[in-house]
Amino acid sequence: MTQQRQFKYFDLIMAAFVVVLLCANLIGVPKATFVNLPWYGAFTFGTGVLFFPISYLFGDILTEVYGYKRSRRVIWAGFGGLIFASFMAFVVTSLPPSPKMSPEMNEAINMLFGQTWRIVLASLLAFWAGEFVNSFVLAKLKLLTEGKFLWMRTIGSTFAGEAVDTIIFYPIAFLGTWPTEQVIAVMIGNYILKVLWEVVATPFTYIIVGYLKRAEHEDYFDRDTNFNPFTLDV
Repeated sequence: MTQQRQFKYFDLIMAAFVVVLLCANLIGVPKATFVNLPWYGAFTFGTGVLFFPISYLFGDILTEVYGYKRSRRVIWAGFGGLIFASFMAFVVTSLPPSPKMSPEMNEAINMLFGQTWRIVLASLLAFWAGEFVNSFVLAKLKLLTEGKFLWMRTIGSTFAGEAVDTIIFYPIAFLGTWPTEQVIAVMIGNYILKVLWEVVATPFTYIIVGYLKRAEHEDYFDRDTNFNPFTLDV
């Protein structure tokens, strides 16, 4: 029986990944904001878009340093966290409020955390598919580039993963309740923002990946990896 390697930072990165994922989905989703762009005017977007791409940054780092197999376990941990958070939100918003609680407070809690089944389903499916595509593409690109051009792998995998995430989430969550033109416009705008976020974060990705590879003495190549997402084997 082969003894599993112990890594110094893997558990910390996994915890950070799950925390960012939960916060981006719970805190950032209810609020929209805007910026004024030259020749365009007010560009509106969900505030969660500012933070959700950090989960893809962590996904890139995990796959690049530790490999797809370990990244797969982290994705499932995040998926489980989202399921529990959605279940907890459903229970909390479904319970009757105490008579001592103000109606305004109860309404605010329900408005913030009472998501429809469509949004919950869309979030779960989009996260699961997008993260696995991101990790798979990065692992394959690492083999094709023989470990060179990290920027190509991180940005390329984000292009693919965020595209899958966006294409799944917005139609399931909003098609039929929003005008089709609005769904398409928000999809395109948010996708561009997410990819640009990854491009801007590339220098930080280089720094973190370089440090982890030296500290962990690991630079995994998924040459003989089983890419089946439904197993937790390492």
